[in-house]
Amino acid sequence: MLRLLHLEDNPIDHQLVVRALRRAEVEAEVMLVDTLAAFQAALAAEAPTVDAVLADYHLAGFSGMQAWEWLQASGYSLPFILVSGAIGEATVADAMVRGISDYVDKNQLARLPHVLQRALELAATRRAQAEAARELATSRQRLLELTEHLQTSIDRERADIAREIHDDIGGALAAVKLDLAWLARRLEDAEALGHVQAALAMTEHALGASQRIMRNLRPAVLDQGLMAALDWLARTFAERTGLTVQLRGRVQAALSNRHEMVAYRTVQEALTNVLKHAQARRVTIDVSDLEGHLTVEIADDGCGASAAELAKERSFGLLGLRERAQSVGGWLDVITAPGQGMTLILSLPLDGALAVRSAEEDEA
Repeated sequence: MLRLLHLEDNPIDHQLVVRALRRAEVEAEVMLVDTLAAFQAALAAEAPTVDAVLADYHLAGFSGMQAWEWLQASGYSLPFILVSGAIGEATVADAMVRGISDYVDKNQLARLPHVLQRALELAATRRAQAEAARELATSRQRLLELTEHLQTSIDRERADIAREIHDDIGGALAAVKLDLAWLARRLEDAEALGHVQAALAMTEHALGASQRIMRNLRPAVLDQGLMAALDWLARTFAERTGLTVQLRGRVQAALSNRHEMVAYRTVQEALTNVLKHAQARRVTIDVSDLEGHLTVEIADDGCGASAAELAKERSFGLLGLRERAQSVGGWLDVITAPGQGMTLILSLPLDGALAVRSAEEDEA
């Protein structure tokens, strides 16, 4: 059974409304209130069980629209139908624009059951949409938290692996290199010396490879600050690829390890994309910490990409970068068009960086 609140100061009109609902076989309990205070008190006591509000427009000392405004301001979400005498098309239009569910002329009460049903169905749909939106927001927040947790775990594991490579493999290779160098100084047999020199070269190559792997896993240069790490990344990328890479700007704000890693990995991934897709000759990296944000902009003069190409070729890489940025409260924008190069803009709030830095120091 429906529970309806009827704001009406004419008992006869109230009875007509009740009769119109009964004729249409609408099972409803209709509570009559005739003042704004009584309306407010009834809702305060009965709001969870009220399905809809019917209200006259002209009431003693106030109007139905005042009741509607109070209903909205109080946070109640109920279908609100004006059931009144002729009030003019302009007034009805204004009321509808202000959000009421519908209007029924008292001379056409036969329409009320249909209008009421439609308003209830619309309200149910809106509640379902709101609930779905809340569930989606909750799911999205949980996904972000999971992404942050996984990324933190991955970075921690990378640092542990890099440390093990340095301590175990790097130490063992360095010891082998010393022993081979010792043998090379003492061997007189040319053939044996040749094998030792080849082993030395291979050991040197393995040492270089292990150091490169360690830097990729967790760049030790980040311990010197973000700008030092980006400078090293830009120089080594330029040396390896022959492209022109220019790093500009500076960072004076104190950043957390996570914010530095997000910025570093974003530039690293952007440079990888330039090498794979862009066919560029020049890359510029601009860094600043103005207006309370760390901003990193990576621009190339390559072939650019269409929206379809981005979705096909780089969607997962860009999605990963966006998830990284969101995990610390930031965002990533991509500006590109065919033949016009590509620009990635990373923006991270510095207040979040300071908060995370404080938490990291507390954990340490």
